[in-house]
Order: sequence, then structure tokens, then C-alpha cells
Amino acid sequence: MPTLSDRLIQLKTEKKLMQKDIAKDNNISLRAYQYYERGERKPDSDIIERLADYFDVSIDYLVGRSDNPERK
Repeated sequence: MPTLSDRLIQLKTEKKLMQKDIAKDNNISLRAYQYYERGERKPDSDIIERLADYFDVSIDYLVGRSDNPERK
């Protein structure tokens, strides 16, 4: 089952984005986003919600609880 870090890397790659742009657009530090991608830290629920909205996927998909990216 994919992890949050797996999904972040996958979505970043699919949308041809850069870490610095994702971090800036979501008002988090680049270092914090890098920690999330490496699985070294877990974002709080507010940041998870922002990232799900940013990538236009469900929270369950983002955190690896579902394989369906569609939002309900």
C-alpha cells in the first residue's frame, strides 16, 4: 500500500512540479515538504488537507488509504 510520501512523489512527478513550488503554493517551508516526501515527518491534518486540495485528490488517496483519487 502506498504511503503519503509515495503519493506526494507520484503526484509531483505526474504534474511535473518542483518541490519548491509545491511548498511555496501551500505556504510551508521547502525543508518541511522535503521531510514529508522522504517520510521523515508527518504533516498535520491542516497541511494534509491543503495538499489534497492542491493536487485535487481525496485525503484518503493522498495518505494511501484508497486507490481512488476522486474527491467525494
